[in-house]
Amino acid sequence: MAGMEFEYDERGGTFYYFLLSFYALVLIPCTYYLWPYEEAKEDPEKTKKQCRCEGCLLKNQRLKEGKPWQKFKKRALKVAFIIGWIGFALLLYRVSQVELDFTEFDPYAELGIDRGATTREVKKAYRQLSVKYHPDKEGGDQKKFMRIAKAHAALTDDEARKNWEEYGNPDGPGATHFGIALPKWIVEKQNSVWVLAAYGLVFMIILPLVVGTWWYRSIKFSGDAVLLDTTQLYYCFLHKTPNMILKRAVMILAGSLEFSRSHNQEVQERPSDNEEIPLLMKDLPNLNEKNKERPLCFPYSVKARALLYAHFSRIELPPKTLELDRQYMLKKCPYLINEMVNILAQLVALAHAGRVAHEPRLDTVENCMRMSKMVIQALWDTKSPLLQLPHISEDMLRHFVTKRRNIRGIKDFVCMKEEDRRSLLRSISDEEYKDIMNVCTSMPHITMKVHTSVLDDEDSSITAGSIVTVNVSLTREPLQVLLGDDVDKDSGVALLNEEENGEGDNEGEEEENENEETTKMEVQTIKPKIWEKQKKKKGGKKAGKKKPIPFKQQVIQRKVTASPTSDAGKTEESQSNESTPNGRVKKPKKAKDSDAEDSCSDISDVTDSDVDDRDPKSNEDDDDTWEKFQEEAKKENVLEAKSKETHSVHCPYFPLDKQEWWWVYVADRKHHQLITAPVQVTSLKHEEEISLKFSAPTKPGNYQYTVVLRSDSLFDFDQSENIKMDVKEAKKVESHPQWEISDDEEKDEDDNSESELSSDYDESDDDE
Repeated sequence: MAGMEFEYDERGGTFYYFLLSFYALVLIPCTYYLWPYEEAKEDPEKTKKQCRCEGCLLKNQRLKEGKPWQKFKKRALKVAFIIGWIGFALLLYRVSQVELDFTEFDPYAELGIDRGATTREVKKAYRQLSVKYHPDKEGGDQKKFMRIAKAHAALTDDEARKNWEEYGNPDGPGATHFGIALPKWIVEKQNSVWVLAAYGLVFMIILPLVVGTWWYRSIKFSGDAVLLDTTQLYYCFLHKTPNMILKRAVMILAGSLEFSRSHNQEVQERPSDNEEIPLLMKDLPNLNEKNKERPLCFPYSVKARALLYAHFSRIELPPKTLELDRQYMLKKCPYLINEMVNILAQLVALAHAGRVAHEPRLDTVENCMRMSKMVIQALWDTKSPLLQLPHISEDMLRHFVTKRRNIRGIKDFVCMKEEDRRSLLRSISDEEYKDIMNVCTSMPHITMKVHTSVLDDEDSSITAGSIVTVNVSLTREPLQVLLGDDVDKDSGVALLNEEENGEGDNEGEEEENENEETTKMEVQTIKPKIWEKQKKKKGGKKAGKKKPIPFKQQVIQRKVTASPTSDAGKTEESQSNESTPNGRVKKPKKAKDSDAEDSCSDISDVTDSDVDDRDPKSNEDDDDTWEKFQEEAKKENVLEAKSKETHSVHCPYFPLDKQEWWWVYVADRKHHQLITAPVQVTSLKHEEEISLKFSAPTKPGNYQYTVVLRSDSLFDFDQSENIKMDVKEAKKVESHPQWEISDDEEKDEDDNSESELSSDYDESDDDE
């Protein structure tokens, strides 16, 4: 093999190609993703519906004033990209002017003849060019003459022609040249010290400093951008106080180390605080500033507590000092409160595992959630939820509750007749009334449906210790759907009473929910293939005899034959109530009217003994279907990336744009226990499904739990729905056909294994 030679770029031509390629790989993607596009103009219809109260106008002005650096950032990015593309164009022009050092040897081009030329034409061209470029003659060119001679030899000599065809060189294989796209001055001896210094500066000083700075800053925070020291503080106080009142929770929130300058350099400490904070504390009763617990007694904690109390009371503060501190603190509060809720859920799990002595009570968890609404709406939890509306003052509230009317919530206010509503607010102008109605109609109206199930092929009933899946379906509509004169105020699901903790639900609604759950559980155990099979068996029954139908099957018959005008459609809908193993409802299939009626009659005639008599093939099909739906559910959970943008909340006293988020969890009101960890729903724009799982009680009996939907930003929109469970004793599996292996079968298996071993030894001996 021929030798190898490494050549550095003498004139920098190859280096320009490398630089151009790398430049394009960086510049093009950065321009595509980072180019500052102009913000899309808002929809005129949406602009008309925006609230124009004093608080919202002031908030919008603050948001615009707080973004001057964004305009500067956009302009700087545009200038940087323009300069970058100008440099790219100059570099491209420079590359186009670079002459290549290496050109492929072409004997035909050297002699100036076509590739199909004969040997005679080759020799003729050689004679003419050799006379012209001979070095002994005047005007001759030695290099040109050597190339002509080389080309002549390549086209007339068979061996030289073969070398040229194989190696591209008439002289045969030569040294392999490797061009390195770096200027030669980089590897020159006199520049080696500077090159090493540059490498050491970049890779041994700058890079470790950048990585170390980022690392030491990031290890101070959790995944939700909360200081780990604050998390430890929450663990300590929440574990020490399992039953925490609301004001105690506010005190712990104010003690967060995000508000201390020793842990957060963004916090401002001014000399004027020594004068303004004591004056503010005089106007705030029950501040409990004499508490001696650390760090709740530290000055930063007392200041933060005073600012929170002033926020809940909607007290105006000095705009250049305390108001700026309050705005900064309020921006941090939603993340801190969410961290408190997560820690409480972890403490509950640790208590169930026996690692914590005292379990936090349900009231503690709900007080922390209630504190989030107080921060967003700047209201104490004891105030009327109507104060969330613009232009509504406390003086006006006395007209909402009289002998003639009892308007205590926003839903009651929306359900009033238009003339009564306008008469109630006759003291305000039409523009202010329009703001109130725009805010009301944009608020959420949530429809919550709850379904409990046990994902089991053999037995779908709830047994002791089984995993119960609670599927919660949420549908969000604007509160505008309740507007009108003929709207029933009792429509929709029951609202959760904040003061009574949801214990005032009607017994009739509970029974109806129980019947619906029983119906779903009964239909879930019935398969279409079983109906077809039972249809053939039931064909010989006499029409005159009537047997008493169990209560559950009566519910199924009433559900299937509810509407005689749409028999086929309703039948398909009743069949579609069968839940799939991943917790979702199958879509109804089209069928003829006669088939639908037959299936309805089959549903009413199916008994427990018939359900147990199944075809093995159908069981295999059901297993395959179950695995299929499980795989689909896993794919959805892995690939689905949901946006956190839902609907903006009307919150003029909160400094940022707040989106509607919700907590969903299962609770035991009777024992004040949290059953499942609260799931934060951040993507409820129209519809959303949430699955909650928990272990059924270990003792059989009847149990009642409550599924709670709680808003993190709005009062008077929490909902709850009771679920009742009949927990049965778990079946004892004493034996299984697969476990029953006779002694003869065991001996046969031993003999087979011995024969296999002996055959393996025989094969190895033969190989040797």
